[in-house]
Amino acid sequence: MAHDLSTAGITGPELQWNLSNDQLKLLAIRNKEGTAHKSGALTIYTGKYTGRSPKDRFIVDTTPDVHWGDVNLPFPEAKYKSLQKEVAEYLSKKPELFIIDGFAGADLEHAQRIRVVCERPSHALFIKHLLRRQTHLHEKPDITILCAPGFLAKPESHGTRSEAFIILHPKDGTVLIGGTEYCGEIKKSVFSLMNYLLPLKGVLTLHASVNVGKKNDPAVFFGLSGTGKTTLSSDPNRKLIGDDEHGWSDKTLFNIEGGIYAKCIGLTQEREPLIFDGIKHGAVVENVVVKDGEYDFHDASLTENTRVGIPLEHLSNVETLGTTTHPRTIIFLTLDAFGVLPPVSRLNADQAVYHFMSGYTSKVAGTERGITEPKATFSFAFGEAFMPLAPLVYAKLLGEKVRKHACNVFLVNTGWTGGPFGVGKRMKLADTRRIVTAVLEGELDTGGYRNDPIFNVEVPLLCPGVDTTILNPSETWPNKEAYLKKAHELAGMFKQNFKRFKDAPEHLVKAGPQ
Repeated sequence: MAHDLSTAGITGPELQWNLSNDQLKLLAIRNKEGTAHKSGALTIYTGKYTGRSPKDRFIVDTTPDVHWGDVNLPFPEAKYKSLQKEVAEYLSKKPELFIIDGFAGADLEHAQRIRVVCERPSHALFIKHLLRRQTHLHEKPDITILCAPGFLAKPESHGTRSEAFIILHPKDGTVLIGGTEYCGEIKKSVFSLMNYLLPLKGVLTLHASVNVGKKNDPAVFFGLSGTGKTTLSSDPNRKLIGDDEHGWSDKTLFNIEGGIYAKCIGLTQEREPLIFDGIKHGAVVENVVVKDGEYDFHDASLTENTRVGIPLEHLSNVETLGTTTHPRTIIFLTLDAFGVLPPVSRLNADQAVYHFMSGYTSKVAGTERGITEPKATFSFAFGEAFMPLAPLVYAKLLGEKVRKHACNVFLVNTGWTGGPFGVGKRMKLADTRRIVTAVLEGELDTGGYRNDPIFNVEVPLLCPGVDTTILNPSETWPNKEAYLKKAHELAGMFKQNFKRFKDAPEHLVKAGPQ
């Protein structure tokens, strides 16, 4: 079969198929898309868009089973077809295009064949790292993504919200991306499609990291930005399966990706050696300021959302096959800036589903303009922005799998103790690491548990190596009445948020704060 892009409506350009990392890096430098760093990484800047643009993400309105709303915005199919034709015509006028063929999913039974057609070699290099790699071209891809950052949409004629657009058409197996140079849009488009396709086949998709110890005891770490997911799952005593996206089938727990897309802000070798040491030949470093030839990972003048794309092969202590057995432990990470959640609590199956659906963390002052006090944030499945189906589809799968495989589930708070943000202090990373180790080793069961009457969870009475005082938040606050007021305030937020799940059964509602 002749390999071309005529089925995508693209004819004319010279097609560069699956070039090597070196070739793509040199071409990106030639095109002035980025510069070479002494580490061997490619440094790029993404201009106006330094993060995802969720209000510019759409799903074609003929797609069945989509949970339409503020997250999943419909886009008319006729408008999509017209825009698709214009994007193809735009790409056809380029002298060359860069195509990457790869897989999403380490478990080939559930993998999708992905083809990404890139206007820029820097984007091709990035997505080559993030997809599972292969040595041949797809005869027929399951999903084709056209990435045209130079194509700026006209909202009045194209039907978009702005010049940027990310439009998914799962039935056709196509995606259009234009008007934005941010690499994360490509990665998250693939994940969104997997979150649509796999759960309909009984495979739960997870916005979480996974590692496994020497006892063949896989652990899943859920957590929104800032909760410590990458830091805590990068354990020198446990092999990393993957950092961000996974599938859980009847047979395996598997990585969807072939690399990691890690935040760089505040990066140090001490806190995250896996990522720090992985920034080398061919890595794509995005929006990090370079000073005197060195990366300044503490400079947020361009964006707080500085990033690096790294292939798994660059990382030490990683299981590159990307598959493992069913998890023994599931950990929900939350950063509670109100300072009232226990640093660790045990959840039964219903409570696990409740907190999975809640996806709680908090934003603190300084993270966004206008936030002067802690702001509770609830993101279903710890990744609501990428979940096209109804919440109960994912929640039902999680509950079934937790029960079937007798998973131990814990909620770990990496936020504040002794008072809210600005009054108390952040949990010590050493204490949190010790707590996570105790969870994974089953050490918390030896001292027994108490029930927290406000948050309706079981809190361990002892954790080896950790001061028992911090296990009970009320004991760390100098003013007990202030603690109770703040705890009831947060419990009320949980209850109010859960009301949006109108079809949630009563036993799940009762599993949350009462």
